[in-house]
Amino acid sequence: MSTDLAPSTDPDVVLVGAGIMSATLASLLGVVAPDWSVTLFESGPEVAGESSDAWNNAGTGHAALCELNYTPAGPDGSVDVSKAETINEQFQVSRQFWSHLVRSGLTGAPKEFITPIPHVSFVTGEAGRAYMRSRHAAMSASPLFDGLEYTDDSAELASWIPLMMAGRPADQVVAATRSVAGTDVDFGSLTRLLVDSASARGVHVHCDQRVTGIERRTDGRWAVTVRDAVTGELRTVRTRFVFVGAGGGALPLLQRSGIPEIRGFGGFPVSGKFLRSSSPELVSAHQAKVYGQAAVGAPPMSVPHLDLRMIDGDHSLLFGPYAGFSPKFLKAGKLWDLPASVRGHNLGSMLGVAKDNVPLTKYLVTELLKGADARHATLTDFVPQAEAADWDLITAGQRVQVIKRDAAGRPVLQFGTELVVGGEGTIAGLLGASPGASTAVSAMLGVLERCFPERIDAWRPALADAIPSYGRSLAEDPALLAEVRAETRQTLELNG
Repeated sequence: MSTDLAPSTDPDVVLVGAGIMSATLASLLGVVAPDWSVTLFESGPEVAGESSDAWNNAGTGHAALCELNYTPAGPDGSVDVSKAETINEQFQVSRQFWSHLVRSGLTGAPKEFITPIPHVSFVTGEAGRAYMRSRHAAMSASPLFDGLEYTDDSAELASWIPLMMAGRPADQVVAATRSVAGTDVDFGSLTRLLVDSASARGVHVHCDQRVTGIERRTDGRWAVTVRDAVTGELRTVRTRFVFVGAGGGALPLLQRSGIPEIRGFGGFPVSGKFLRSSSPELVSAHQAKVYGQAAVGAPPMSVPHLDLRMIDGDHSLLFGPYAGFSPKFLKAGKLWDLPASVRGHNLGSMLGVAKDNVPLTKYLVTELLKGADARHATLTDFVPQAEAADWDLITAGQRVQVIKRDAAGRPVLQFGTELVVGGEGTIAGLLGASPGASTAVSAMLGVLERCFPERIDAWRPALADAIPSYGRSLAEDPALLAEVRAETRQTLELNG
């Protein structure tokens, strides 16, 4: 990867942050505009060092197959699966694009970044079972969730998730759904593969280069100021288009750009901790990703899950999350990131969210006060016979939740992602977190559509070739859904 800025002083495109979003956009530009010059700047010493890193990105392969917060129940008990359908469609889009890249010669084998793993949703109690039945019925009506299994039989569940059923009270009411079509995705590995491929194609990739300023010049181009983390030297490149895919670092950079579209936006950083086990005995007894329900009053990001992970060729189990708090916007950020992001235009939004989210504050305080014994007690709700000695505590990446005003002008804390576009489509940035990485291709297609509307019609054939369902609904076209599923399973080696 190049460290010399000379060949890329005036690129067509500058990408800020070497995570899954910038890597995906670089790959899409390679499909639709291969003649454009592209430069990528990463503040850290390596690609995918922050939220895209496998240990920092703790809940992966989001396809809405098992995440219960995507299928809320209404007052009458009916379950809304519309968000789950949207996320599943978006994940199918990602799989199609990855499959295209593999067919086109993406360096490395698919098994380096994606592994087939069943996805299970698990609940206890009569209310939980009633919800799970309704959820299964609602999801089964959509072809996207074809094959989703339901059971409330303890013996059958013992075959699905033996580690979680061992030692559980025989009279406890349990219920679950399972999709054997689930996957685990190592987004750190995938990001590195994408960036290596982009670099080989001519994209200039520079690590240890922190973008410190983004300013629009009178000619409409953007001046991007970069500081070398090793020498301290400042340099400036000029470009027609900037994408800020810097995770938690996106908000302050968009603020510095001065675009009016970022006014009113704020960020609330939350860190996550997980218990991890690499015990071969435990791993062999839990070959699944299992999501439960968040505690009453807890935010969606607190949904407990026990995940089988494949990272760097090794299996581990992760359980959590246990929320933490740091004012940093990145794991390698600064303690003043949060206060430095406060502006006159977003202070009202941030204070309003603080006032309206007292339960979240209480939840975070409770989590921060948890000791090892309390964390272990939470684990034993999932794994009744868990031994503390088999698990160690790790800290995942920082997540900066979006604070904004809704259509009615009310301040809201948004648990999702937000694409901010300014400068008449010459600059864009992605804010927020989950489902994030799993829907990166759809998010970056949104960048192309919103920032280059005059070109999208010309690009459409190439995009449709790379993503057969582009511009079409898989939920409304079962034949196309079956076709793309079969192709991606074969290409990504997901038939195991």
